[in-house]
Amino acid sequence: MDIGVISDIHGDFAALQIALDRLDNYHRTSAVLCAGDLIGRGPQPDEVVSLIRERGIPTVRGNHDEWNYPLTTENKAFVKDLPLEWRGAYDHRTIFMCHGKPGNNLWGLYRDHISSTLLNMMLQSLGVDVLVTGHTHMPLFMRVQQGCVINPGSLYTFHNVRATSHTYGVLHLSDMTFDLFDLTEPVGERLMRA
Repeated sequence: MDIGVISDIHGDFAALQIALDRLDNYHRTSAVLCAGDLIGRGPQPDEVVSLIRERGIPTVRGNHDEWNYPLTTENKAFVKDLPLEWRGAYDHRTIFMCHGKPGNNLWGLYRDHISSTLLNMMLQSLGVDVLVTGHTHMPLFMRVQQGCVINPGSLYTFHNVRATSHTYGVLHLSDMTFDLFDLTEPVGERLMRA
C-alpha cells in the first residue's frame, strides 16, 4: 500500500491541486496524509482548507493553522478543531503524525539534530512504525530499527522569504521506502528514493 504525504501548503491552492492530482492519478496512492500548515503566507487559504476538508484528508494542526486568517465559518471551525497529533494504521503499519515534533508544533526535527538512538526511542515511546512530520520545509527520511521518520518538505511554490522545497512524497508501506517528488518538475521525476 502506498500513502501520499504532504505538508506546509501555506495557502497555495494550485500546488495542492497538482499534488493531489498526481497522488490520485499517477502514483495511485491509497490515502493521503497532511502534516499541517494549511494556511499562512499564501493567496488562497480558504480554498486549501475547503479541499482538504472535502477530501477528508487526515491533517494535524500546524503553527500557522493557529493564527487568524480570512476563512469561511465552516473552514475556521475545521482548522480550529485540527488535532495536534494523529494516529492511524494502514496495511498493518502504525503511523503517528504531528506538525513539528511530538507534543510541539513549533519545533521541528532536523536531520543533523536527531540520531538513530533518539529516533528509535521516539518510535518505541510512541508505539508506532512511522513518524510523519512537517514544519521545517526540508524533506527528511530516516529509517532505523524501530521504523522511520518522514518529512515531505513544503508543498507551496510561490516566492516567499521562507524557503520551500515544493515537494511531496509517497511512502511505500510494503518495504518502508519513501519517494520524494518535486512539484515543479514533470510528473515522475523522482528526487529521492530512500
